[in-house]
Amino acid sequence: MNRNLSQQQQIERSLRTTYNKTIWKKFITAIQRYELIAEGDNICVCVSGGKDSMLTAKLMQELHKHSDFPFELHFLVMDPGYNEANRKTIEQNLEILGIPAIIRDSKIYDSVATMDGSPCYMCARMRRGHLYTFAQELGCNKIALGHHMNDVIETALMSMFYSSEIGTMMPKLPSTNFPQMSLIRPLYCVSEQAILDWKESNNLEFIRCACRFTESCIIEPAENGIDESTGSKRADMKLLIAAMKKANPNIEKSIFASLHNANLNTLLGYKLGSQKHEFAQLYDEINGEKG
Repeated sequence: MNRNLSQQQQIERSLRTTYNKTIWKKFITAIQRYELIAEGDNICVCVSGGKDSMLTAKLMQELHKHSDFPFELHFLVMDPGYNEANRKTIEQNLEILGIPAIIRDSKIYDSVATMDGSPCYMCARMRRGHLYTFAQELGCNKIALGHHMNDVIETALMSMFYSSEIGTMMPKLPSTNFPQMSLIRPLYCVSEQAILDWKESNNLEFIRCACRFTESCIIEPAENGIDESTGSKRADMKLLIAAMKKANPNIEKSIFASLHNANLNTLLGYKLGSQKHEFAQLYDEINGEKG
């Protein structure tokens, strides 16, 4: 490590050296493969304070510095009512990484605190609404989120196990309620383990969950991103994949690749838009072509 470099410079250098293959190139692959950024885009990077969104912000900042085509970039922290420790941690990490983020207070936690039952659904919905509104005020046409490859894989498994369909989160998605606005996921091809390795090697600590109702600690889980204490379906998927990796170390790559390689000849049905295609129809079409 070069002692003449600041911590920010060391972090930036690590993305081009130690993590060039596992993070930087995977990030660029997603940008190009899914056509996430176009010339003239005005992108709002949502920084929630966790490792994923912070890394997304840093990568987008580096891309903006060295891009061959012009686009605008804004960094937005939407504070729904973080406690003092979490707010301070976010501010300190923004300074360390050199991210010039705007922090907007929304007081969402106060709004949902008195709701009956679980406030999680309304909290998530309100946060997304505020995010789109703030991004529009900045003149943005895209919002960048920090979901990574493992989020994609886990979502696909949850879709099969609990929603009776094969589906996952998309790398790019148009908004249904905010015209001319879309979501992009630049970490789509980056594994969570690579993010954890980058975080730990640079001695960074980020908030894990800033929800006032759980008051989770500010330290990221140390091993493989697995937090068994949450009891969530996503945590179950992480444990399942970890168990499967013991027999097949490439299981994550296989699942991810399969989402790009659906064989319609061997599916019992599929849905495109609002139109559903059933097995009998597909059978006639496939075998009719062979005949």
